[in-house]
Amino acid sequence: MSCELCEHPGGELLWQDRHCRVVRVAEPGYPGYCRVIWNVHVREMTDLDDKSRSHLLHVTFTVEGVLRRLLDPDKINLASFGNAVPHLHWHVIARFAGDPHFPESPWGRRQREPATALPLLTSEAIANALRTALR
Repeated sequence: MSCELCEHPGGELLWQDRHCRVVRVAEPGYPGYCRVIWNVHVREMTDLDDKSRSHLLHVTFTVEGVLRRLLDPDKINLASFGNAVPHLHWHVIARFAGDPHFPESPWGRRQREPATALPLLTSEAIANALRTALR
């Protein structure tokens, strides 16, 4: 069985180490949508040993902190589903009252067109902040 996240980066690569990678997801209305993806194909957090789980969560929380600093969102959503793509990854999504689905989840019922006042953030800015924070 093929796996999308084994075969493709899963977004625009911002940072990686030998265990995981951080990608930016190009989703209109979501300027701070990132995924933290475990490089080796596993399905669940409990497939990882304690040290690996700790590393993955450290990277995930670092991404959250970077997005909070750079974007000052109304909320950050963290999600790990894997129902459609059963490869361990975390969604880290900066949320704004003007985004298309707020206050629903990004996968919920669309509430509006994206607000034109959403913050603009380049992938380079996120990548630079991640490199600094993950040193």
